[in-house]
Amino acid sequence: MTSSFGITTERPFGIYLYDYFAKSYEFVTGNDPADFRFISGVTPLSTFGEVSLACIAYYALILGGQSLMKNVHEIKAKALFQLHNLALTIVSLALLLLFVEQLFPILYNNGLFYAICDNGAWTQKLELLYYLNNLVKYWEFLDTMFLVLRKKQLEFLHWYHHSMTAALCFSQLIGRTSVSWVPITLNLMVHVFMYYYYYRAAGGARIWWKKYLTSMQIGQFIADLVFVYFCTYTYFSERYFPWMPNSGSCAGHSYAAVFGCVLLSSYLLLFIQFFKKTYKGTGGKVPATGHSANGKSHKTE
Repeated sequence: MTSSFGITTERPFGIYLYDYFAKSYEFVTGNDPADFRFISGVTPLSTFGEVSLACIAYYALILGGQSLMKNVHEIKAKALFQLHNLALTIVSLALLLLFVEQLFPILYNNGLFYAICDNGAWTQKLELLYYLNNLVKYWEFLDTMFLVLRKKQLEFLHWYHHSMTAALCFSQLIGRTSVSWVPITLNLMVHVFMYYYYYRAAGGARIWWKKYLTSMQIGQFIADLVFVYFCTYTYFSERYFPWMPNSGSCAGHSYAAVFGCVLLSSYLLLFIQFFKKTYKGTGGKVPATGHSANGKSHKTE
């Protein structure tokens, strides 16, 4: 493990965080992280069937939980809810820092186009981080379970976004899209603030910047789409319409590109709709109904 401190291209934070992550990973799993490979049918939750079953089970738990809670008093589970949000704040921050550490030398040494479109930008270390981020999406299903226990109304945006984001991360792992890091790192950055907000709010704190969380999410999706649309355009134009202006080939499979474009576009439209509905006529203030604490929450990413 590297112990000396010094900021370099390979160590933008002065120390090599991945060394500490590798030790933790090996301690928890008993495996060397350098041996990890995402293999469909071998790695857990690596097939369409497994992911579909996980999403179906998620929907079933929502419906079943709501049915069971009809004749039962709400269960706040405040301490567990705070712990859940604090843990996700820390995990999101840790993953974000690990991604930045891996991506900085790629961007610095090779440039942005290489980082989003070249096969060489899909490294073994990033693949492991992509997979761990995908697993976190299933952990985030617990967001919904807490809302069910609290007998809160669940908006379509909430459960649609939770389930489809897990499917999206899976599709990009299968499709090996090098641009994956753009939406993932932006998502993690938003999540650091979002889960910290919910951790504090669950303890009774009134957070003045709640409204800006939804604005951040909308901004995130706009940035996502700029990159994803560009990569998809240059991929298809170079492959099928070479007479059209393009920047060259882009790594990844076509189904992953199309699915990502369609899904992220739907997210942007739904979040804009949510923002307008939630803050219309409030003058930018948090509505008295407290949407952030119930099923109408923008805690959907």
